[in-house]
Amino acid sequence: MSGVAAAIGDPTRTAMLLALMGGPPMSAGQLAAAGHVGAATASTHLRRLLNAGLVQVTRRGRQRHYGLAGPAVASALEALGRLAPPTPIRSLAASSQARGLRQARTCYDHLAGGLGVWLLDTLLADEWLVPAEPDSLALTEAGAAGLRTWGVPWPPPAPVHRRLAFACSDWSEERPHLAGALGAAVTTHLLTQGWLARVPGQRAVTLTDVGREALNALFPARRPPELGASQV
Repeated sequence: MSGVAAAIGDPTRTAMLLALMGGPPMSAGQLAAAGHVGAATASTHLRRLLNAGLVQVTRRGRQRHYGLAGPAVASALEALGRLAPPTPIRSLAASSQARGLRQARTCYDHLAGGLGVWLLDTLLADEWLVPAEPDSLALTEAGAAGLRTWGVPWPPPAPVHRRLAFACSDWSEERPHLAGALGAAVTTHLLTQGWLARVPGQRAVTLTDVGREALNALFPARRPPELGASQV
């Protein structure tokens, strides 16, 4: 644990890991910019993260792209975020970005922030999901039917080597959001259908007008939260 903590604990490496929490892999140059360091220094930091098992690398032509090593890394970073004091806000842009992250963001491959918490609360309230042991969530028959109506591809076409659904600690809401293979499938569907849109250069996502109408139709008794214009 101390070795992993030491790898995370450098501010530059922390910034790189948080940049990767958005989900898509990033190039070494993009991560150097995220960590505000040069290429050579970034390479040293990325090697440290690789050796600690926190990131993985893939090749795209001549470029190497880095991503988090898996959802367990994302869950650990979210949990650490709950312990950390708030980042000081020193500009209007920083305030807008922080608000956007709290409202809706990706936590590796699933939805987090206020919108992610709303999603889990709604699926539990409508009994699409029910608590199961140990520390997991089970999909009900009503939930399976709802996913088919929603158009979410489920069950996955390929075997899933991870928990199907569980509550992931959310650092900004201090309440859980939906994680696991189901959380990833739902988030991918929301993005693919254009119900969610990524904010360029950020982890934040925004709920589109089409997405709001669709979710209102699916869950008329539990409308999604209003998101500020800071995400647009």
